[in-house]
Amino acid sequence: MAFSGKAIIVKLAYRYGVDAITLLMYRMLFALPFFLVLAWWSGRGKPALTRADIWGVIGLGFTGYYLSSFLNFLGLQYISASFERLILYLSPTLVLLLGSWFFKRPITQRQLTAMAVSYSGVLLVFGHEVSLTGPQVVLGAALVFAGAVIYAIYLTYSGHLVQRLGAMRLASLATSVACLFCLLQFVIFKPVSALNVAPQVLWLSVLNATACTVLPVLLVMMGIERIGPGLTAQVGMIGPMSTVAMSALILGESFNIWILAGTALVLGGVFWVTRTPLPIQDVGSVKPELKI
Repeated sequence: MAFSGKAIIVKLAYRYGVDAITLLMYRMLFALPFFLVLAWWSGRGKPALTRADIWGVIGLGFTGYYLSSFLNFLGLQYISASFERLILYLSPTLVLLLGSWFFKRPITQRQLTAMAVSYSGVLLVFGHEVSLTGPQVVLGAALVFAGAVIYAIYLTYSGHLVQRLGAMRLASLATSVACLFCLLQFVIFKPVSALNVAPQVLWLSVLNATACTVLPVLLVMMGIERIGPGLTAQVGMIGPMSTVAMSALILGESFNIWILAGTALVLGGVFWVTRTPLPIQDVGSVKPELKI
């Protein structure tokens, strides 16, 4: 639920005229100290990173946390928070498709059926939003989906580093790298005057960095350690429903039978996929919201 609040806070911040680059920079700036401490704590007594590890962390941080998050923030300018959440929850199905494409892992008939159910739910909500909002929904959905695909690529290739470094150490290191990329992006593309934002944006960014980024990363990792990735994935399906509820109560977004039906289809399909334990390369897919 804390992860799901990210989209709500981003939509609230956009009401104060801030752009995606500045908003993402502030969020990652406030989160960076926490992830640096986590990286240090999770690396205590562990072997030092090799050169291959360092390049791997940089690559995964750039793709899985920086680029995918930036595309997600851009997409939220054009689509509702609830629709964004549904698209992100396609990540486990994207991991399956990428695993089949790159590593020749077979996809069962049940998994294909589950994916068809999930994507039909997204298409249902997509059609409804286009009829209400117009063509800009196409751009927003494309940006968020592109971010989900990039994050799925990160999940697909992070397996060997997860085994070497551990999930918490890898997540904190890669996220720290992503924070630095976000800061660098702001320095390159924005003038110093862009730092001058409404006080509400700063407070929302602090809340986003702590309650919707650092805290849920810790809780998810602790949950996986105690109940395993499969059950964690199933419990995590409360995420889209909580986003739908918060978007209606806080943002005043529409809540109707189309959104409810689409959410049910997406969750049903993802639940069907995650009932089977995932390979070690796919462990990250149990929590697609780990992407910031």
